[in-house]
Amino acid sequence: MAKTHILVIDQGTTSTRAIVFDGAARRVAIAQAEFAQHYPAPGWVEHDPEDIWRDALATARAALANSGLAAADLAAIGITNQRETAVIWDRATGEPIHRAIVWQDRRGAARCQELKADDAEDLVRARTGLLIDPYFSATKVAWLLDNVAGARDRAERGELAFGTIDSFLLWRLTDGAVHATDITNASRTMLYDIHRQDWDAELCRLLRVPAAMLPQVHDNAYVYGITQPDLLGAAVPVAGIAGDQQAALFGQACFEPGMAKSTYGTGCFMLLNTGTEAVASQHRLLTTPAYRLDGRTFYALEGSIFIAGAAVKWLRDGIGVITHASQTDDLATRVPDNHGVYMVPAFTGLGAPHWDPDARGAIFGLTLGAGAAHLARAALEAVAFQTMDLAEAMAADGGGHPAILRVDGGMAANDWLCGFLADMIDTPVERPTDLETTARGAAFHAGLATGVWSGLDHLARLWSRDRCFVPTMRAEERAPLAAGWHDAVRRTLSTR
Repeated sequence: MAKTHILVIDQGTTSTRAIVFDGAARRVAIAQAEFAQHYPAPGWVEHDPEDIWRDALATARAALANSGLAAADLAAIGITNQRETAVIWDRATGEPIHRAIVWQDRRGAARCQELKADDAEDLVRARTGLLIDPYFSATKVAWLLDNVAGARDRAERGELAFGTIDSFLLWRLTDGAVHATDITNASRTMLYDIHRQDWDAELCRLLRVPAAMLPQVHDNAYVYGITQPDLLGAAVPVAGIAGDQQAALFGQACFEPGMAKSTYGTGCFMLLNTGTEAVASQHRLLTTPAYRLDGRTFYALEGSIFIAGAAVKWLRDGIGVITHASQTDDLATRVPDNHGVYMVPAFTGLGAPHWDPDARGAIFGLTLGAGAAHLARAALEAVAFQTMDLAEAMAADGGGHPAILRVDGGMAANDWLCGFLADMIDTPVERPTDLETTARGAAFHAGLATGVWSGLDHLARLWSRDRCFVPTMRAEERAPLAAGWHDAVRRTLSTR
């Protein structure tokens, strides 16, 4: 019988998950492990790659055990990952030379300012679709090469490999046989020409990253390599890789131009499919490959918000306003309005459409009448307000206002948030039956590459809706809320 089960390693920012999907893209089993976050200096965020590898392997084994399947029963493995996080490792030993520098990390800000002062932004934007920002991988790699003893010389000699988390996991799964990535992860480095679809020698020189370190780049649905048999109990093809946000777009079956999704996890990321056209944004959005199949690339406009669920986590762990994230739904409904309280969660700077790495979080409008419920509501409202800004920028760029927004991620389980989001963007919000759309996207790619599914039409039929949230707020109610938000953001920006 044909194998139809897919194991996906979903390597997130705060946890590692492994999920087994069946031939109908239904979850059969899941295993999850949280791992440590390291904050060695203000604005710096690091992960230990060995923690990530340990948890990836452990959760993969646990998910298989929970499913009652053996590795030999799998058609393929898919990988999806936090994208811009940078790892450098020794090609001979596979050992990282330093902790991974996480996508949230801002230590490259000074170098980015130098590049902007040298008028490099137009070049970077034209070739990569990105803005110059420490969010992306290149300045993280340069920092590691300049600050780890001997690293730059070793990289020039070809002794070191750089990759995003997917590349590191692929290297380990294949015991160093494969150093590769997919187009979506490559495109987030600030080193990849998304039009020629190759590493750019001029950008590598400008950003001081030796080309010898870089992985090969393939389609998303592609057999990258075969796992070492002793890791899971049998050799399994790794046949699908996608960065988490593009994987979620694919998992939400947003295959037609104009379809959009927004993922609410640690951060918030909204992508609008623009088809085979790479739309150049005039409103500081990103132009990014959405997926590449059989050598044909589809693009998206992306708005990146650095803090969404992380603000709720801060309410819980940072100041103890709540004890569990699910309390925010109840607290938000206890009060009739936001009491004029606005939270701008710029804990690690502001992403699109502002791109201000020096902005910092702030809460405005506090009075003696404000309480825990207002803070919880402000954290949720901030997610919707930021999404509103992205939707408006996409429409202004010519991408169109989405007729429907499909949502996923942990925060999408919050009914109050989904309803308020529909009100603020004045657009129906669809929530799928399975919120694990990031992992589903990686599974879809792996299944396409190995014949589990026949094509995009087949995948679209596997998507199902749990609930649709229809906007009910009147324009005269929406306008003052939006105005209050925009005033709070203006007062937060470092360049105001």
